[in-house]
Amino acid sequence: MKYLVLLMADGDEKPWGEQTDAEQAASMEKFDDFGAACGRRGVTILAGDALGAADTATVMRTRGGAVTLTDGPFAEAVEGLGGFYLLDAPDLDTLTEVLRALPAYDIQIQPVVDPYE
Repeated sequence: MKYLVLLMADGDEKPWGEQTDAEQAASMEKFDDFGAACGRRGVTILAGDALGAADTATVMRTRGGAVTLTDGPFAEAVEGLGGFYLLDAPDLDTLTEVLRALPAYDIQIQPVVDPYE
């Protein structure tokens, strides 16, 4: 089953720009550990990346056929969105097990709906 995993910046980790070089290296090691854990448990990383700061976001809204663009995140809830993964995992239990290898983020896990299944 596919899952979208959102990495929120509200966990125990300091923001990337506030980390020392050694702290950044330790964080990157955790991402490497996560990739290895995925491989061992049959979880496939389909996509994933870090995201720019919330103030670099653009929101596109369509109302009554009119499109407007505004600067900034859509809602305060996503201001801390730091990255994402799209993963294919055997089940939610396996996924939550491998996600423990990541840095201490708050993580939202959401199943992807496949309209063809």
